[in-house]
Amino acid sequence: MKLGILGDIHGNIEALKAVCETAVLQKVDKLYHLGDVGGYAPFVNEVVDFLVEHKIEGVQGNYDEAVGNNKEHCGCRYENPLQEEMAALAFEWTKKHASGKSKEYMRSLPFEIAFSCHGRTVKIFHATPLKNNLYWHQDRKDKFFLEMADKAKAGILIYGHTHIPYRRDVDGKVFINAGSVGKPKDGDTRACLTLVECLPEGVKTDFIRAPYDLERVASAIGESGLPVYFAERVREGK
Repeated sequence: MKLGILGDIHGNIEALKAVCETAVLQKVDKLYHLGDVGGYAPFVNEVVDFLVEHKIEGVQGNYDEAVGNNKEHCGCRYENPLQEEMAALAFEWTKKHASGKSKEYMRSLPFEIAFSCHGRTVKIFHATPLKNNLYWHQDRKDKFFLEMADKAKAGILIYGHTHIPYRRDVDGKVFINAGSVGKPKDGDTRACLTLVECLPEGVKTDFIRAPYDLERVASAIGESGLPVYFAERVREGK
């Protein structure tokens, strides 16, 4: 089974279309998204419509939970006061502009998706098996990875939230962060599609980067009333 995993889309419809076209070329058997469908780019409703139209299943991110339930904070972590200020403006913009249909979609997303593949349990969730806003970076100790696998009761764990893709194998368990479709933070401006192929002999992973019309998205951010700060982040892959 070859899976196409779509991490953190964050309102970037152009990036979403690009990775889905790439997934077709890669002949994936199934697409899943990892939540955080809105925020930072202005196409939250278009993203939801696209996911529904193409029957792409997914899980609920911290942003989805917060926007869908009109919470006061998205549950995000910030690196400096400017980032915090800009993120707060984007969060309020998204809550204001997300349609009732989009908010209902966000509320309805499950916390996790689980299935079996060649005798191994696969768990898909946004950030960790316990919380949808905990940052799980690659440099965490092996002990943390194994604790998460034990909590998930799974041998293959697929997640996002940090916007930085990686794979780690620890004691036979496979941990895959799918990065981000719409707002990469690894310095690569292209959208990230993560391929996960479950085979009898093991798990293959490939991170494929798909170019898209960055300037259309950057211009749309500025025209929408969102902070132009996020247009620059899109251009920089940060």
